[in-house]
Amino acid sequence: MATPETQPNDINSSSSIQVTSSPKRKHGGWITIPFILGSALGLGLANGGVSANLVVYLIKRFRLKSIDAAQIYNIINGCVSVAPFAGAIITDSFLGCYMVIFISSIISLLEGHREMFKFPKSQPQVRPHSKSMILLTLTTIHPLRPLSCANGSKTCEAPTTLQVAVLYTGIALMTIGIGGTRVNMATMGANQFNNPKVQGSFFNWYFFVTFVASIAATVGLVYIEDNVGWVLGFGLCILFNAIGVVVFFLGRHYYQHHIPEGSPFTGLARVMVAAIKKRNMRVSSESKDYYYGHDGTVGSAPPSSSLSFLNHAALKSGNGQLENPLARPWSLCTVEQVEDLKTIIKIIPLWSTSIFLSTPIATQVGLLVLQALSMDRHLGPHISIPAGSFLVFSLLPTVVSLPIVDRIIYPTWQKLTGRYPTALQRIGVGHIFNIISMVGFALLESRRLHVVHSHQLENQPNSVAPISALWLVVPLAILGCGEAFHGPGSVAFYYQEFPKSVASTATAMATLVAGISFYLSTVIIGLMRRVTTWLPNNMNQTRLDNVYWVLTVVGVLNFGYFLSCTWLYKNQNLSKDRDDTSSSS
Repeated sequence: MATPETQPNDINSSSSIQVTSSPKRKHGGWITIPFILGSALGLGLANGGVSANLVVYLIKRFRLKSIDAAQIYNIINGCVSVAPFAGAIITDSFLGCYMVIFISSIISLLEGHREMFKFPKSQPQVRPHSKSMILLTLTTIHPLRPLSCANGSKTCEAPTTLQVAVLYTGIALMTIGIGGTRVNMATMGANQFNNPKVQGSFFNWYFFVTFVASIAATVGLVYIEDNVGWVLGFGLCILFNAIGVVVFFLGRHYYQHHIPEGSPFTGLARVMVAAIKKRNMRVSSESKDYYYGHDGTVGSAPPSSSLSFLNHAALKSGNGQLENPLARPWSLCTVEQVEDLKTIIKIIPLWSTSIFLSTPIATQVGLLVLQALSMDRHLGPHISIPAGSFLVFSLLPTVVSLPIVDRIIYPTWQKLTGRYPTALQRIGVGHIFNIISMVGFALLESRRLHVVHSHQLENQPNSVAPISALWLVVPLAILGCGEAFHGPGSVAFYYQEFPKSVASTATAMATLVAGISFYLSTVIIGLMRRVTTWLPNNMNQTRLDNVYWVLTVVGVLNFGYFLSCTWLYKNQNLSKDRDDTSSSS
């Protein structure tokens, strides 16, 4: 058996990644992508089948009030988005992408078999992703769900503590399962390539597959849940979860594995500690005064002049004498570690603009189902579109736009300008689409309220306004086209700009943005309910148009903030390039 080849690492190097390869088999490349994308498709169907119709499930089966259900939905989406960030930290620090996905998936698959075959209770109990699906399926069956209740009845039985506990436990375990797979699969796919342009293309196709899964779940599984039964709908989610696990393991011999050698976050923390310890030392402009690691050579470029306080961490003690980095790792760091921390600090302002980009989207997603429920959802005399399926009108334009953007728009851009569009340019285009979509939602809601008032439906909370819900398709389509630009653009930017030692965490920054945005949207809705009368439980008395106009203003201000941060980030990089050039000359 061939011994794997490894790339050596200095103990103080922040790029503490071991890449395993075999001389007998080519690892990585496009041969691995069908397995990764196929697995993402299965897991996406499982997750989408639950999340897309969750608001309707909470309202109709657990009889929550509409705005409360939307609030809970946003909190759950926030947890689902933050969990992958925690999983990415474990990946970068300890186990690597493959092992985190392996452990999460195997636990999920074994627990699914335990439920099917009733293994003895004496065996160790684990709590995986499939278990969460099974728990959610159990909430569709009496006595773990409230008894059915006629519409408009005032004597409906409230859910018991046990029923609510089982529901929320299933959702919590689903969140844990997603935390180990969603982002790590994207990072693992990108790790199979070295070319940034190819990595960007992979992210486009990864988003394409995840959105296809969301569309299929939003249309097919939601229809089954609404018209056939919740038990069958959630049961199919278990099946797709298992298929995703199997497909992932079929490609295990082809993956290139990136195994971390210690936590890169410890190295970044050492920079702060060492800089503070040496704060009284004079920062030098000579490269010979800095530590570059055991393989570093004198004459290399000194640390950049930006955030120069951190340069203290790489200064050698005394008159150019070298401390023992093994004995005192919290007193001396490499120049690479210093520059890695500077890069992260410089990216944070740009990352914060994504929060304000995603918060209006998260707020709108939480309110979309409520809007659809209050409008005419009929498509012809016999077909009624489920309210939970309207999200597909945002996902479908994204799926259509992604290959067009990747194969037509970007190459045309390159031919006209001589340069491939940068990740920041793609994100900027997404900002513009988002603002336009919010204007569309505001205008449409104003029209809906006009129809409500003209038919005197204000005091009929369960009535449906005689205005087609298909009008929602227009702003949703604009929103989806924007996602095709800023979604892959954001992930590609973080992956390419962050230090390679924290690649999974970099990819997870996008999901962390989504999580924070869902939490912020919950805060925004709660604040508006406190200080305004815009969001009563009666949708026919709301002023959602005012909410959307506020979100539009926030989007315009955030776009200006984004342009400022982009200018500052580019200038900082140009300054660093000038420092490197002057040092080498």
